[in-house]
Amino acid sequence: MAVSISVVLLLSVLAVIFLRNGGLKVSHALVCLLLGFYLAGTSIAPTISSGLTATADIVGSLRP
Repeated sequence: MAVSISVVLLLSVLAVIFLRNGGLKVSHALVCLLLGFYLAGTSIAPTISSGLTATADIVGSLRP
């Protein structure tokens, strides 16, 4: 568990640096992809999933 948390932290920092640096290149997208896979394996995955579901429900209920 300690290894996956440190990898998630490292990949999160790299993703933020890449996004602030300008464009998102292929190598940057691969880092973001790896970050997603590592986040899916952590204990925060259900929280992220429920947050995204709640956001989608709110956006889906809006009337133009």
